[in-house]
Amino acid sequence: MIIMVILFVILAFFGLVKSGGHMATKNFGFHSIVPDFNLHYWSTVGMLIYAMNGCELVAPYVTKMKKPKTDFPKAMIALAVMTAFLTILGSFALGIYFDANHIPNDLKMNGAYYLFDMLGEQFGMGHFLLYFWAWTSLFFNCALVAVLLDAMTRMLISDTGDKYMPKFLRKKDKNGLPVNGYILTVALSSFIMILGIFLPDMNDIFNWLLNLNSIISPGVTCWIFYSFMRVRKNSKKYPSKYVYIKNDKVAWLVGIALLIVTAVATILGFAPQDIKQGTGLWWYELIINIVTVIVLIGLGAILLDDVKLNTALLLIKHNGFGWAF
Repeated sequence: MIIMVILFVILAFFGLVKSGGHMATKNFGFHSIVPDFNLHYWSTVGMLIYAMNGCELVAPYVTKMKKPKTDFPKAMIALAVMTAFLTILGSFALGIYFDANHIPNDLKMNGAYYLFDMLGEQFGMGHFLLYFWAWTSLFFNCALVAVLLDAMTRMLISDTGDKYMPKFLRKKDKNGLPVNGYILTVALSSFIMILGIFLPDMNDIFNWLLNLNSIISPGVTCWIFYSFMRVRKNSKKYPSKYVYIKNDKVAWLVGIALLIVTAVATILGFAPQDIKQGTGLWWYELIINIVTVIVLIGLGAILLDDVKLNTALLLIKHNGFGWAF
C-alpha cells in the first residue's frame, strides 16, 4: 500500500510536467492550502490524529524484534516522518487532479479509484492502474483487519489481562487464538453498522464510519497518554527498556500536552463533518455518534465490573466475606 501511495505521488508530479503544468485546482497557491479555521475545520482535527495513529498496535510485537531497545524508537520516528511526508505531497498531488473548490461528494470513498483511473488514462495504461489499486486495496484491508484483531486482542489479554479482563475473553483455542475476543469485535462492529442503517446511501454510511474513527481513535489515544503519564510519574515502579524521553518530568509534560490536544480533538469530532449543520441528518449522526461512544465505554465498565465481581466471589469462597470487601 505504501508503494502504491509513493507511486501515486511520483506519477502525479510526472503527470503535472507532462500536461505542461495544468492543474485541476485553479490559482493554486498558499491560500489553497490554508483552511478556514471554523467549527467544521476543528471537528476534522481528530481525523488527522486518526491518520497518524496505529503505531501503538505494534507494541505486542516489540519483543520479537532483533534489537527492540534501539530499533523500535527508530521505526516509530521513521513511520511518523514517512506518514507526514506522504500526507503533504499526497495532498498536493490530489490538487493536481481534483479541483479543491469543487471536491466530489464521494471523494473519501472513491477518490483513490478516480485518481488511479485518471493516471492510467494519462499515461496510456487504460484501466490497469485502477484494477491494480483495487486488488491491492482488497489484500491490504484484509491484512489490516487481521493485524488489528490480533494486535488489539493481544493487548487485552497480555500480562495484565488476568487482572482486568473477564475469563471468557481470555479463553484461547488450540492454536492460541482468543476466539471470544474476535467474536466480541464482530458483535460490536455489527452493532455500529446497524446504527447507520438509516443513513441515506452507502456514501453517507462510509463517511460516517470514517468520521466515527476520528472520535474513537483519538479517544483511545487519550487513555494511552494518560497511562504514559502515570507510568512516567512512577518510573521506578514501572521500569522500561524502551524509553524515548529520558527525563520523567519532561515526559510527563509532553504527555499532558498531548492528552489535552487529543481530548479536545475527540470532543470536537462528535460534530458531523459532511452534512449541513442543523439538518435532521446532522442531528441523527450526532446522536448515533454519542450512542456509539456511550455503548463502548459502558461495555468496558461492565467487563471491568465482571472481573471485580469474580474476584470478590473467589475471595469469599477462599477467605470469607471479610476479605472480599
